[in-house]
Amino acid sequence: MSRPARLSVGVVSAGRVGAVLGAALARAGHTVAAAAAVSRASLRRAEDLLPDVPILPPDQVVACADLVLLALPDDVLPGTVRGLVAAGAIRPGQLVVHTSGANGVAVLGPAAEAGAMTLALHPVMTFTGRGEDLQRIAACSFGVTAADGDEIGWSVAEALVVEIGAEPVRVPEAARPLYHAALAHGANHLMTLVSDCADLLRAAGITADGAAEKVIGPLLSAALDNALRHGDRALTGPAARGDSGTLTTHVTVLAENAPELLPAYRALGARAAGRAEAAGLLPADRVPDVLAALSEPPTPGDPR
Repeated sequence: MSRPARLSVGVVSAGRVGAVLGAALARAGHTVAAAAAVSRASLRRAEDLLPDVPILPPDQVVACADLVLLALPDDVLPGTVRGLVAAGAIRPGQLVVHTSGANGVAVLGPAAEAGAMTLALHPVMTFTGRGEDLQRIAACSFGVTAADGDEIGWSVAEALVVEIGAEPVRVPEAARPLYHAALAHGANHLMTLVSDCADLLRAAGITADGAAEKVIGPLLSAALDNALRHGDRALTGPAARGDSGTLTTHVTVLAENAPELLPAYRALGARAAGRAEAAGLLPADRVPDVLAALSEPPTPGDPR
C-alpha cells in the first residue's frame, strides 16, 4: 500500500475525536496547519494535543488544508459541509474526510461536487480526548468508506488509517447505518448494562467505595473475552441453562427493587435463551418455561 504524500491537515473541530486524530496524523508525519475550537474544553485539548497549531474559524481552517478532517456530531455535519462549500473554502483536489460512524460519503456530496475526494474514516473506539487515546488507536479498527468504484479513494482511506497505526475495515456506503447500529448496540448498551449492574450491587448492600466495580470487573472482563473468543458457546446463566425458577426469582426481586430495569432484563434474557437454543446449549423443550418465567407478572413478596 503506497504511503500518502505529506499533507497539511485542517481539523474541524478539536473535540475528543478531532484533536486526537489530528495529533495521530501529525505523529505520522503530516502537518496540522490549523484547527477550529470554540469551547473551553476544545481549546484546552488543542493546546495539549495540537500545540502551536493556529486556532481559526472553520472556513479558514479548511482553506489552508490539503486534508480536511471534519470531526463533528452527526446532526451538524451536513449543514457544515454545505456551508463550507457555499463559502468557497473547499477546492478541487482536497481530501475531505469525516469521522461519523452513521454516515458514508453521501453526506459529503456537496464537497465531491466541488471537486474534492471524499472519505469516511470512523474510529471504532471511545475517546477521552487525552494523550492515552493515541496509544489506543494502535489497537482499534476504522470503518472506511469511499465512493462506489473509487478504488483510489478506498486505497487512500486505507493508507491513512494504516499510517496512524490502526486497522482499516471496508464498509460499503449502504451498510453504514447497520454497521453503526451494531457498534452503538454493543458499546453504548454495554456501558449502560455495566452501570445498571453496579447500581444493583450497591442496592444489595455492596456499598464500600468502588466495591461494586471491583466485584464485577473480573466477571465482566472474562465474559467479554469468552464472548469474543467462543461466541454463543460461552453463554451461561439461568436463561441459557433453562433455570426458570431462578428467572422467576430475578423478575420478582427486580420488580420490587429496580422496576425500571425489568424490561431490559426480560428482553436480554429472552435473547440469551434464543441464542443458547440455536447453539445447542438449551434444549428446545425448556425454552417455553424460560420465556414464561421472564414474561409472567412477578409474584409479590416471593424472592425465593
